[in-house]
Amino acid sequence: MTLSRRHLLHAAGALTVLPGLASAQTPAAATPRRGGTLVVAQFPEPTILTGALTAAAATNNISPKLFDGLLTYDFDFTPKPQLATAWEIAEDGLSIAFTLRSGVRWHDGRPFTSADVAFSVIEVWKKYNSRQALFANVTAVDTPDAQTAILRLAAPSPYILYGLTSWIAQILPKHVYEGTDFFRNPANIAPIGTGPFRFLRWDRGSLIRLERNPDYWDQPKPYLDQIIYRFLPDAAGRAAALEAGDVHLVAETGVPGSDLARLKRNPELELTTRGYDYLGLTQFFQFNLDRPYFQDVRVRRAFAHAIDRDFIVRNIWYGYGEAAISPIPRSMGAFHSAEVPRYAFDPARARQLLDEAGLKPDGNGIRLSITHDHPTSGEQFLRTAEYIREALGKVGIRVTVRSQDFASFSRRVYTARDFDTTNAYTSPGPDPAIGTQRIYWSKAFQPGVPYSNGTHYNNPEVDRLLETAQVENDPAKRLRLYAEFQRLVQEDLPEIPLVSMQQVTVSSRRLRDHTTICDGIKGNFADAWLQGA
Repeated sequence: MTLSRRHLLHAAGALTVLPGLASAQTPAAATPRRGGTLVVAQFPEPTILTGALTAAAATNNISPKLFDGLLTYDFDFTPKPQLATAWEIAEDGLSIAFTLRSGVRWHDGRPFTSADVAFSVIEVWKKYNSRQALFANVTAVDTPDAQTAILRLAAPSPYILYGLTSWIAQILPKHVYEGTDFFRNPANIAPIGTGPFRFLRWDRGSLIRLERNPDYWDQPKPYLDQIIYRFLPDAAGRAAALEAGDVHLVAETGVPGSDLARLKRNPELELTTRGYDYLGLTQFFQFNLDRPYFQDVRVRRAFAHAIDRDFIVRNIWYGYGEAAISPIPRSMGAFHSAEVPRYAFDPARARQLLDEAGLKPDGNGIRLSITHDHPTSGEQFLRTAEYIREALGKVGIRVTVRSQDFASFSRRVYTARDFDTTNAYTSPGPDPAIGTQRIYWSKAFQPGVPYSNGTHYNNPEVDRLLETAQVENDPAKRLRLYAEFQRLVQEDLPEIPLVSMQQVTVSSRRLRDHTTICDGIKGNFADAWLQGA
């Protein structure tokens, strides 16, 4: 079975062709050279290396080098073959057939087959993927032969084709995981993948080393001999390591925003924001709606009025982003609606709402005391938490900022639910059914599944809008459904959109072709090479 890209996009219609994405890449100016070791500064240190079982950015920066996905995507988000060489949507929209690449082997030498795809879809993606809504309509996977996998669907779901990159929907080896406790499988820390690099070793607290896969299906790639991920917890130290040439790349705004202007002037370095926009990365202020005091919408709206989002953009993100007004950011083009309730920075209005909600100040001026947790993915998130503490303090909310490693943060918020508020970030894109739905859909509240419905928001009308839009084939109707969804959740305000983030990759000019697809540094680095290696 084959299907041209033109036919594929016609079948998907306007469901997933998003405006405003990065244009096609500029061709490389030089011929790639074989050899060399790429050194990447990474923080935080991941807990596991299988992206199929976590949404943690730390894992998903590294894991795709070890595992290829069924598809990858151009900067205009056109699907491209990876482990699948062709795909076809049935006329009734109730199946998607994939022709798999022949001759691909797992790093232990076993052949990659359709059985691995079926196992991953049914036993892993549908149960543990943070974007479970993406696969909610998959009822079965047929495997008529080793090179064919057919997804059977309860309803048309063409958006699935836009979520099959490795870091979103990673295929695991059935022969390694079947019959095991997935989360305790030793392959999580010494993975067996199909990607261009193989796991070599993990020195806890120091580095992870990957080596070139000599049997990679896409010869002569990869060009690099090794990749080393060094765990550098100090943001200023990461910037210094770049300037000294000790590392070649720092991604996802892993250096202080205050250093970006200086680094941009360094002739040995280059900065790019490519490879992030299609995700619509957004920082949210999230409430734990299981806390009684946050079940009053007046309290949630008061918090929104107390926070100056423009201040966060200017002074914490140094202009790399914009104040967010809706859960679907403007970078997602037509899906974004500006016709939503807005909460201007107005501390006086915040105090009034808190009074109306019965949260009167005590003798010390304190109305409520909370603990606020922040992610550890960059200095900006700690600084945002510190600003939130100051801003809420001015309206009588005493905030204790709690810092911890990523594993503890994720477990506290998404498993133990031992938190009051966070300023976590998520990716609402590239399509609302892939990124946004998991944040607000009541069925996505599943303790233990990270980056899902962490607020425990439950609104039947919101569920109806999301579920209807998920299967609506008329583009205009679909946009209207998402516009109404945005209006409604901004009235309810289970979480406050803060900043649509524009993240930055800083790299040595010696490093070429590290961002060649819209996955950016979450790509597999098969094309990356070092000049002068």
